[in-house]
Amino acid sequence: MTSAAPGYAARRTLPLRVEIIRQFKRRRTLVMFGLLLALPWILVIAFQFGPQNTGQQNALRLSDLATQGGLNFAAFALSVSASFLLVVAVALFCGDTVAGEANWSSLRYLLAAPVPRDRLLRQKLIVALGYSAAAVICLPVMALVAGTLVFGWNDIQVPGTGETIPALDVLPRFGIVIGYALVSQLVVAAVAFLLSTVTDSPLGAVGGAVGLVIVSTILQAVEALGSLREFLPTFWNTAWLDALAPTLDWGGMTKGAAVSVTYAAILIAVAFRRFRRKDVVS
Repeated sequence: MTSAAPGYAARRTLPLRVEIIRQFKRRRTLVMFGLLLALPWILVIAFQFGPQNTGQQNALRLSDLATQGGLNFAAFALSVSASFLLVVAVALFCGDTVAGEANWSSLRYLLAAPVPRDRLLRQKLIVALGYSAAAVICLPVMALVAGTLVFGWNDIQVPGTGETIPALDVLPRFGIVIGYALVSQLVVAAVAFLLSTVTDSPLGAVGGAVGLVIVSTILQAVEALGSLREFLPTFWNTAWLDALAPTLDWGGMTKGAAVSVTYAAILIAVAFRRFRRKDVVS
């Protein structure tokens, strides 16, 4: 049995600070955050130059209410981006964790440092989830800023009924909306993370996670599945709209969070188990 080298401590290998800086310097990180921060302003320009909807009979859709104030605009921006753009962002950050290192042939050298496999995976997962959370948060926050500057700080109008809720009452609920959006993306993060330990192609891991969302969305539209659809990872993705209703309803968000967290926990556990046995040399 060989002893560890003097001064070596497994807990000091691959510090989070080092991994955060490494991932921040990646071009895909800067491009993705640039796109997420620019999207609200692109939407503002589209609304400014597009035809204005003055008919009250149609002002029940979220898109029709987007220009009624900053909160309405932020809700609209989140609704149009949560099903694809945020999915791609989360899949990109989590799918590049291990597959990116394998693709660059640096994975074996990291493990030879030596960095324990569980620690390597844990550190990369923490950083990936951190960047994913930042991505999910920055878009609606920027949309709230852009919408408020352009459309004003007004009370929010509820889609479907047109009821008005005071903005100060809705603002804390908007935090709930963002928090639920984070939780609902955990499945995407876990799938991308698992696939990242299986393949050495980051695009394969990202594409697999995005493909899962697409398939789940298609199955969600099959009414013949009945209540089985409630177990699909995307079924409860829009439950955050209940937080903007006149009466806050936790039912859908509770079920959606339970489904998302359960899937994520299982998939991440499988990823760790598989990576412990992975032949990184091949």
